[in-house]
Formats: sequence, C-alpha cells, structure tokens
Amino acid sequence: MAPSTPITSSSQATLRLTRTFPASPEKVFRAWTDPEALKRWAPPFDRTAPVAEVDLRPGGRYRIHMRAPDGSVEIVTGLYQTVDPPHRLVYTWFWETKPEMGETLVTVEFAADAGATRVTLTHERFPNSEVRDRHELGWGGCFDKFAALFTGEGSA
Repeated sequence: MAPSTPITSSSQATLRLTRTFPASPEKVFRAWTDPEALKRWAPPFDRTAPVAEVDLRPGGRYRIHMRAPDGSVEIVTGLYQTVDPPHRLVYTWFWETKPEMGETLVTVEFAADAGATRVTLTHERFPNSEVRDRHELGWGGCFDKFAALFTGEGSA
C-alpha cells in the first residue's frame, strides 16, 4: 500500500492525500460514512471514538468524539454538502472543542482503480500551513486505520 502523498496547491492552506484501498467504491464509501466503521478509523493513532453520529444527506450533520489516552475528548462536527454514493462526499469540518481553528472543507472522491478504490481527500480553507500540517499527520493516522478495515490487520 502506497503511503499518503501530500500535494500542495497554490494555496498553502490546502491538503490533498491519495490512497488506494483493496475494496469496491461502494464498500469504501460505506466504511467512510457508517457510524460504527467511523468509530474504528476516524480517530487517528491511539485515540478512540466513543461517539460517531451520521445523518448522511445534503444538509445532514455528522459528529465524532475523539478520546485521547489521557481521557481528554475533542469533538469534530460538520454538515454534508454533497452526498453522491459511491463517488463523492463534500462536508464542512469544525472542531467544537477548538473553535479558533475555524471551519474548513473536506472533499472525498472515491474512484474504481483495478479492483480497488482510489480515495482522494482534499481538505482546504485552513487558516495557515501549521494547522494544515497538523491535519496532514492526523489524516495519515486515520488512513492507516481505515486501511486496516480492508486488510484485517490489527484492531482498526
């Protein structure tokens, strides 16, 4: 599996990651949007997600609680703008517990690729490159756990 590749656009506050997963676009899209699957992969690294709520429709809201090993919880929420299964999702991203970071925008594209699915995530509208870089690390950790859903490795 190829590692995530950051691609910067003309805006230094945009992040793009691409990764290929060994499953159909339908299965990958479902894992990206199913609350129980989200609990397994959405919190990166050693974090857990005791709460994942999804109202998968344009205008619907999602909310994910991410708990760190020290017990602290960060909450991300947003609204779905585009829901086009199994091809594309567009949603806002807002840290309830860090409102100073502002609202950003996530676009996820799912493309069939030789019996697998290529996922391209574009996360934009970061206030600065430092915030973007922190999200790059977080998304990389999420993608590693997401991959485990399809390979059976570990307890994603």
